[in-house]
Amino acid sequence: MSLLSNLLGNATEVDRSELEKEFNAILFETEIIESAFKIFRDKWVFTNKRLIMLDVQGITGSKKEYHSLPYKSITHFLIETAGTLDMDCEIELWVSGYNKPFKKELKKGIDIIKLQRTLASYICR
Repeated sequence: MSLLSNLLGNATEVDRSELEKEFNAILFETEIIESAFKIFRDKWVFTNKRLIMLDVQGITGSKKEYHSLPYKSITHFLIETAGTLDMDCEIELWVSGYNKPFKKELKKGIDIIKLQRTLASYICR
């Protein structure tokens, strides 16, 4: 992941095998990581059961917040593909009980259509 992408606020895709050790302790028995995105130290991890949003805090990064969002709580989502001038993708998730969506910009080249298909398959069951 390039420093420039991070400075611009763009997330990059993370290899699932890289996350298995880090998230093994919080995943439950039948839960599998589908895909994940990273911006600096924070991560959005999509499993077959929920979205886990990891917020790494502090200078040392030893303090971490794990937000667990069951797919049934997502009421609406938006995927925006990259364009000619606007070269990043975007995802927005609206959640029951929240007025504003959770937003993340994703680096161009991420398989945004695969991400949309993954979200749709879990949300629209």
